[in-house]
Amino acid sequence: MGRPASKVVRSGLIYLVLLLLTGCGAGTEHIKEADALIDNGSYAEALESLEAAEKSGEDMRLIHRSRGIADMGLSDYGAAVEEFTEALSSNKGYVESMDIDTSYYLAVAQYRMGDVKGANETYSAIIALYPKEADAYYLRGRTYLALLDTDNAKSDFDKAVKLDPGDPDLYVQIFEALSDAGLSDDGQRYLKNAMELNTKLSAFQKGRLYYCMGDYDRAKQNLENAVQNERDPQATLYLGRTYEALGDMNYAASLYRSYLENDPGNAQVMNQLGLCLMNIGDYNAALDVFNKGLELGDPAMDQSLWFNLITAYEYMGDFNRAKTMMQDYLKEYPADEDAVRENEFLATR
Repeated sequence: MGRPASKVVRSGLIYLVLLLLTGCGAGTEHIKEADALIDNGSYAEALESLEAAEKSGEDMRLIHRSRGIADMGLSDYGAAVEEFTEALSSNKGYVESMDIDTSYYLAVAQYRMGDVKGANETYSAIIALYPKEADAYYLRGRTYLALLDTDNAKSDFDKAVKLDPGDPDLYVQIFEALSDAGLSDDGQRYLKNAMELNTKLSAFQKGRLYYCMGDYDRAKQNLENAVQNERDPQATLYLGRTYEALGDMNYAASLYRSYLENDPGNAQVMNQLGLCLMNIGDYNAALDVFNKGLELGDPAMDQSLWFNLITAYEYMGDFNRAKTMMQDYLKEYPADEDAVRENEFLATR
């Protein structure tokens, strides 16, 4: 299994990708079975297979690691932290590539359970061992933003792009991180630097950059080209967002619906459709879409879908349900500052 991707992990837009672990050697039949179940999103069943793996005397380090990933899929981040810590503490005194990947998973679990400082320290430990890990600098920069340490965040982002200057996705994700933190002006220079990679950019990458820069006409032109020729699902997502920014919510919604006819399991597009419907004022339809999105069980999108579902109930005036759901949400995502502020507002309703 490779490195995790999530709201705070770089992977093209923030996804939790669970890849099968290979090269485990003999005596890992139950672990391999569990990894396949994790890959399919069957986390509870995976834990049962890992229990069988332990009884069969299979590699405990691999068992702890896979248990941690399954626990993350079930949003049990405290248990995941314990499992990843056990996996790392049993590495026989030397660091392997798997330990670095496990450390990335550990940092994500720490962040999601609200231990932002712990996540920051884990990324620092990765950097101490592998000082050329661009991902670690980028992700530590995200934790610095959450800790309101903007100077160190910008320093880490600059180190990340210095190590990986040819990756346009990295520039965009840094911009989005700074923008989310209210520092979009600081993020603009990263977009300009990415544009200097012009000859290396695909139509989608150009379109996304223009979208982030607010040049929606050029964004639309490039993204329509990407949808037609590159068939990248992210192109449809950003094309829809571009039409939303241009004020054509109905066409944006039609783009998302057309995409979902061919790929009904894409939770990210489902989430964007729900947001679009909320902008139109069709809250009942938005509720239905968010609930369907949550039924997909995509751990990379569950948090956004859940929060937006609560918001839809709030806009409908169902404050009691929104309050109850927000309490449950904050138990799972205590580090979400937007949710904390929203909860304070709901308390007054």
